[in-house]
Amino acid sequence: MAPLTDEMLDRAETLIEALPYIREFYGKPIVVKYGGAAMQDESLKRNVMSDLILMKYVGMRPVLVHGGGPRITEMMERVGKKSEWVDGLRVSDEETASLAEMVLAGAINKEIVSLINRLGGQAVGLSGKDANLISARRHVREATAGERDETHVDLGFVGDITHVDPRILHVLDAEGFIPVIAGTSFGDKGETYNINADTAAGEVAAALRAEKLIVLTDVRGVLRDPTDTESLISTIRVSEIRALRDDGVFGRGMIPKVDACAKAVEDGVPKAHIIDGRIPHSLLLEVFTRGGIGTEIVPD
Repeated sequence: MAPLTDEMLDRAETLIEALPYIREFYGKPIVVKYGGAAMQDESLKRNVMSDLILMKYVGMRPVLVHGGGPRITEMMERVGKKSEWVDGLRVSDEETASLAEMVLAGAINKEIVSLINRLGGQAVGLSGKDANLISARRHVREATAGERDETHVDLGFVGDITHVDPRILHVLDAEGFIPVIAGTSFGDKGETYNINADTAAGEVAAALRAEKLIVLTDVRGVLRDPTDTESLISTIRVSEIRALRDDGVFGRGMIPKVDACAKAVEDGVPKAHIIDGRIPHSLLLEVFTRGGIGTEIVPD
């Protein structure tokens, strides 16, 4: 028998600390939006997928919604197209929407599914088109003062979600699979829409009545001063978001993340979290520890 060590005792304490959270979240959906550095670094990729598998094995019901912006940009550059962004959303003509679908659903989605399966989990890849999971319509953004004279700014084939039908997710979950969702969808006429992954994750969380929405990003969370990593805002109530936005707290890339979290919470998700996906096993730290990490967005 191996001698008892402090390291072994620490591991036991860690497991005991996790027990109340395993009990609390047992049998409940948890939606994870996967993006940023956690998709680029091979070690972080394995960490995230291992975290999801552990969550599944202890009785939680994880659902992964992923982005892939840098890979889409890379593909666009290969074909001579330049990316343009408005409020963190990629302006998408018909060709761009088609390229995004090819990269997200045809490449990244299958890579994630393959990795989960190789690490001992069971995953199935989906896009919003599968089983009518996500329906969408063309996004129209109101112009703000000083932009230009037109009433609206047209982002092309960027979609606003009109409906999420979660039945296929329930079927996969019941059979022990982790659903992995790419943010593409279709409209009434069959046109392909590029759906922001943060937005898709928020809507999926609401449709599933998830216990949590967790958004992985490349900063500690919402920072009051983007240049000061110590200015983390630990908790934001939904009613505080407008004032923070007016104060310029949310940068371009943070806007869709905060909006997705706020929408999910307003639609009944108890808490949403924006956390640093660069931290190894950040999902486990958020779900299984007392303090958690990052910024939580909660109801009033």
